[in-house]
Amino acid sequence: MSQRRLARTMALQVLSEWDFNKSIIFKDDVNIQEIIQHNLKEFSLSPTLTSTSRPPLTEPKAMSGVASKRNQANSNFQEKLFFEELVQNILKNIKKIDSFIVEYAPQWPIEKITLIDRNILRIGVFELLISAQTPPKVVINEAIEIAKLFGSETSSKFINGVLGTIYEKMKSSIQNSKTKSK
Repeated sequence: MSQRRLARTMALQVLSEWDFNKSIIFKDDVNIQEIIQHNLKEFSLSPTLTSTSRPPLTEPKAMSGVASKRNQANSNFQEKLFFEELVQNILKNIKKIDSFIVEYAPQWPIEKITLIDRNILRIGVFELLISAQTPPKVVINEAIEIAKLFGSETSSKFINGVLGTIYEKMKSSIQNSKTKSK
């Protein structure tokens, strides 16, 4: 599993836990930081280097190994940052994100969409419409793959349908604005 997918999977775990706890205790003030920290500890993105795991520094190969571990630590830091920002920004924009889901899945009231599917959609909608840092086809593919791993038998098709519709609408909006500007 790629580091990015692991970060998205962790975001799904945190959002689902938050969503579940919120529905059980009927409060909006579920402590998201506790949930994030618990999941970071549980699915740590940080490498654990001990003095015994370091290679000796006497050979050039050993130096490249240290550089490789340093690069891995930097990559893990970037993915941890991606994960935390993903969760925080989704929660900050939850009403807007949910309104997009309702708009593009009108037959499904948001509370009737399964917990896992709802939160996969939240991640996908955020990445497609608000963040826009990842190419849309990658966002949709990642959401489908995560749905296959954690959702029901039909989750991936549902996720693909909703996010695919949003993507098509995005493309047509962009093309319409290009046509109008000419």
